[in-house]
Amino acid sequence: MQQVTIKNEFISLSVLDYGAIIQKILFKDREGNTLNLAVGFENPDSYLEDQISLGACVGRFAGRISNGSFKLKGDTYNLYSEDGVHLHGGKSGFGKKYWIFDSIEHNKEPFVKLSYQSPHMEEGYPGNLKASVTYKLVDNSLHIIHEAVTDRSTVINLTNHSYFRLDNTGSIDHYQLQLQCPSILETYDNLLPTGKLISVVDTDYDFLTRKEIARKRLDTPYVVSEKAKKVAELYSPVSGISMKVNSNQPAVVVYTPLEFAAICFETQNYPDAPNIQSFPSAILNPGETYYNDAVFTFDLVT
Repeated sequence: MQQVTIKNEFISLSVLDYGAIIQKILFKDREGNTLNLAVGFENPDSYLEDQISLGACVGRFAGRISNGSFKLKGDTYNLYSEDGVHLHGGKSGFGKKYWIFDSIEHNKEPFVKLSYQSPHMEEGYPGNLKASVTYKLVDNSLHIIHEAVTDRSTVINLTNHSYFRLDNTGSIDHYQLQLQCPSILETYDNLLPTGKLISVVDTDYDFLTRKEIARKRLDTPYVVSEKAKKVAELYSPVSGISMKVNSNQPAVVVYTPLEFAAICFETQNYPDAPNIQSFPSAILNPGETYYNDAVFTFDLVT
């Protein structure tokens, strides 16, 4: 397993070739203490046993797909599923593959680019797909750019699955969260979308104005406002660290695990888009380039 670290005066980022995993995001709090804002393992080999996609690039399709299959251009493609749910690309998705370090630059705006070649019918998906992810540091921002091309029509939905923590208190209840997301996708008990959008106004999913997370726990696909200047903002009054999230994607799955203190912002297309025609298309055709751009900006509030 290989590890690459890039850094500037604000951020130090460590990335593994396994799963294109973000292992560390080092940033200083208001007291000058260095914190790792990404939940992860100190020993890279520990990721081989990880089952919750810590820091990984998940795909070919992030999120859930129903019925263990989807139809594309008249053909049905069967996918691995558990209890009727296909999740994060299957039994061995992109987060469990070894990627290749294509480019590493240690300049004013350092970056590392990794790629993975997914063969036709891997995990049931059609098309030979070449995917890449670029992690780039621009001042106090981390840019995550997913791209992909295919030799035949397929579906794709990539995202990074980092679990963020802004202090070392062992809780996120005091974190202040704002989401410029006026709706969520209605879901069944197994978290598959029903196809309906529900307004968050006057519900406990409403974070349109900044408020404490408190005891609310989420595993929720939010629909991003078309006029949003930012997707999300998170702030810890303990450390003084704030994090803004921007994205070109129509949704963000916000996930707060029950087992430990952290929060994910999975910028992506709608879950189960291949099976729900009213959702934004997840189809990638030959000659097209899939492009998913997310920016995570870290700052100090004094």
